[in-house]
Amino acid sequence: MAELKHIQNLYFIGIGGIGMSALARYFRFQGKRVSGYDKTETALTKALVEEGIPVSYTDDPAVIPKDVQLVIYTPAIPNDHRELNYYRDHGYELMKRSEVLGLITAGSLNVCVAGTHGKTTISTMIAHILRDSGIGSNAFLGGISANYNTNFWSHPNNICVVEADEYDRSFLNLHPDIAVISSMDADHLDIYGTGEAVKEAFIAFSEKIKSGGTLVKKHGLPVPPPAGDIRQLSYHLTDHNADVYTKNLRIRSGHYVFDVEGKQGKLQDVQLNVGGWHNVENALAAITACRKLGLGGEKIIPALHNFRGVRRRFDYHVQGTGPVYIDDYAHHPRELEVLISSVRELFPDRKMLVVFQPHLFSRTRDFADGFAKILDKADEVILLPVYPARELPISGISSATILNKMEKVQAKILDKPEVLARARSIQPGEKMVLITAGAGDIDDLVQPLTEILKTK
Repeated sequence: MAELKHIQNLYFIGIGGIGMSALARYFRFQGKRVSGYDKTETALTKALVEEGIPVSYTDDPAVIPKDVQLVIYTPAIPNDHRELNYYRDHGYELMKRSEVLGLITAGSLNVCVAGTHGKTTISTMIAHILRDSGIGSNAFLGGISANYNTNFWSHPNNICVVEADEYDRSFLNLHPDIAVISSMDADHLDIYGTGEAVKEAFIAFSEKIKSGGTLVKKHGLPVPPPAGDIRQLSYHLTDHNADVYTKNLRIRSGHYVFDVEGKQGKLQDVQLNVGGWHNVENALAAITACRKLGLGGEKIIPALHNFRGVRRRFDYHVQGTGPVYIDDYAHHPRELEVLISSVRELFPDRKMLVVFQPHLFSRTRDFADGFAKILDKADEVILLPVYPARELPISGISSATILNKMEKVQAKILDKPEVLARARSIQPGEKMVLITAGAGDIDDLVQPLTEILKTK
C-alpha cells in the first residue's frame, strides 16, 4: 500500500460512527477527498456533509466511487455489506479504522485512553487541557466535545490524544507513550466471550506502551506492573493507597471543588463544572496524564475550570427550579449505576424518571440482571425497544427481558411518541429529574424533550 501521505481519495464504510467520523475529519483536514456510507442520517453525518464530506445512505455498489485509493471500514459493518464486498472482490486496499489510526500515530507522542467506561471523557479532558493551555494536540475522540463541538482537532505539536477502543481489540494497533486504563468490566461479550478475555486484552494493551512510557491506571485494576523502564501511576477518587487521589471534595454552587494529592504533588481548589462524582475521578486521570506531559497546576486548573464536558455524557439540557433533564450515553450496567447514583447525590429530593434504550440484543441478554437491579433504583422507568445496531434479533430477547426482572420500580415499555406524551404530562414546577440513557438513537428524543421540559 502507498504511504498515507500519498493517498488522496478515501471512502469510509460506516462514516457516521463516532470514531470513523473523527478519522474522516482528519483526512479532510489534510486536504484529501473523503466520502462515505452510513446506514442512517444523523446529526453527525449532516455535520460531515456540511464540512464537505459526501455521505450516502444506500448500500449500492453502482453509486460508490471507483477511483478511491483506500477504503476504511469499521468491524461493526456486517459481512454481507454489498459495498464492502464490491471493494474487497475488486482488489481495493481495505483497512480497519484502528489500523489506520495506528499508522497515523506511529511517529507521534501518544496519550491513549482505554477503559470500558470513562475513556471518552478522560481523553476529551486531556485534549481540552492541552488545547486550552496552548500546548495543543491532535485529538481523535469518541465523543463530541462541548467546548469545540467536534470529535477531532489538529495542531502542529506532534502529540496525539486518542480514545483507545477495546471493541474488536482495536486498541492493540496503537503505540502509547502514556496509556490510561480507567476500567476493565466485562463488555462486548459477543466479541470476547468472557470477562476474563476482556481483562487479558487490556493487559495486552498495557504491554504496548513504548520504552520510557507510563501506565496511568485506576487503583485496584488487575493490571500487572509494567516491565522494564515503564512507570506506573495509579489514581482513585477516595483511596489514599493510590499514587494520586482527591481530598477535601465538596460541592460548591452546584460544582465540584477538590484538592489533588499524592506522588505528583498537591493541587488545591481544582474546580470541575460537569456533573457526576465519577467525572471527578475522570478528571484525576486526566490531571495525572497531563502532569506526566509536563503541565503544571497553573495550566491544568484553569483549563479544567473551562471544561464543559462531552455531548451525551451527563449532559444537562434543562436546569432550573422545575424539571431537570440530563442525557447520557450510559449503555452498560456499571455506567447506568454511576449515572443514577450521581443524580441521586446531586438531586436527593427529586423524583427520578429514567428512559433507557437497551443497546444490542447480546448486551441485553448478557447483562439483563444488572440492568434490572440498577434501574430498580430509579422512581420510574421507561424502556424503549432494544436498539439492534449491528445485530440481528436474538430469539426471546427484548426490553421485556429486563422489565420482567425488575421488582421495585414503576416500569413499562413505550415507544418514542409515548415517551414524549409522558413528558408532556409532567406538571409545571414538578421536582423531577428526567434522564435519557443509551447508545442507540435515543438521542433523537433530546431536542423534543428539551422543548417540552423548558415550558415546565
